[in-house]
Amino acid sequence: MALVVQKFGGTSVGDLDRIRAVANRIKAGRRAGDQIAVVVSAMAGTTDQLVKWVTQIGGADHDRAEHDVVVASGEQVTSGLLALALQAIGVPARSFLGWQMPLATDAGHGRARIKALDPTEIRACLDQGQVAIVAGFQGLAPGQRVSTLGRGGSDTSAVALAAALGAERCDIFTDVDGVYTTDPRIVSKARKLDRVTYEEMLEMASQGAKVLQTRSVALAMQHGVRVQVLSTFDERPGTLVVDESEIVEQQVVSGIAYSRDEAKVTLVGVPDRPGVAATIFGPLAESGINVDMIVQSVSADGETTDLTFTVGRADLERTAATLETMRKQLGCRQIVADGEVVKISVIGVGMRSHAGIAHVMFRTLADRGINIQAISTSEIKISILIDEAYTELALRALHTAYGLDAA
Repeated sequence: MALVVQKFGGTSVGDLDRIRAVANRIKAGRRAGDQIAVVVSAMAGTTDQLVKWVTQIGGADHDRAEHDVVVASGEQVTSGLLALALQAIGVPARSFLGWQMPLATDAGHGRARIKALDPTEIRACLDQGQVAIVAGFQGLAPGQRVSTLGRGGSDTSAVALAAALGAERCDIFTDVDGVYTTDPRIVSKARKLDRVTYEEMLEMASQGAKVLQTRSVALAMQHGVRVQVLSTFDERPGTLVVDESEIVEQQVVSGIAYSRDEAKVTLVGVPDRPGVAATIFGPLAESGINVDMIVQSVSADGETTDLTFTVGRADLERTAATLETMRKQLGCRQIVADGEVVKISVIGVGMRSHAGIAHVMFRTLADRGINIQAISTSEIKISILIDEAYTELALRALHTAYGLDAA
């Protein structure tokens, strides 16, 4: 008998008919001999509505602890409904909220980090022949207060539960049937990957791929939890996210991710002196603005430098306003903000042992007249910033250039 944790996202449990379909899928898994614990998200659209109500009644600076009390209720509803749906078809089931396990978190309401998960109650439920249904996304903060893990937190809840139970696998059911070499909505020749490494999936998730939440992948890698991404709506196998040792021969490039949530800021004519970067980025960090790619080019006379960096598109206006208040202090000639850029990332663990990956990217884009505005690299990733208008052309060209097109 295999112990499997299954997680169903908001679209999978979007209405009562879908909840009943999920219940039947769980029943089929039990008939196959699996012991199953389930983690559920709120029904599609529920969390957005709850957040909207909280903001409307509490304002922008509302009490974050009370925010969590309201927002966590979406998963509570789904877990109870799924338990009832299972009972209605003859499958014994019991629901658990985050505090009932308990899943202990820190006090970071709205973005809490998991500190510990006690699986005793869940294991006892499973040992009694029941399906344990766990409300994802939520936990118990110090002071016995409800906490939430932030957007996508149900994925993290599921992986944490799988790690605590020593599950054979954590199946993440969603509205896509696996991890693709790139977005199939843009590149028709994109193909589904049978397996991908934790590191590759972590890079894909952090660079714009929406299949898995970044924290859940990092947690799976830390604890060695095998994760499968698959569709709720068909029976085909999905993509396994596993340790590199489980993949016999690595592809040089496994996938190409992209993110439209990017904006570029350039400070023109900044005096080139020690400490200027700290003067610029310190206030941005204090404002909670995350800076990603950074490019610096010193003038020929060595007196000034142009500094370019990227931030999230939603932070562009706030970034520009913060820098404008420092403009005289910085002594820069001009601040240029551009919200029409996209970041494209080529990812693959095989890049560690193969030369020329960057050259293929640069040559391919140059042949199509696409200008690269910024570059950053890691051991298994090369990211570039280009004009957003060239997104589709760049993705298709790079996908072909790296031999990723489906036959």
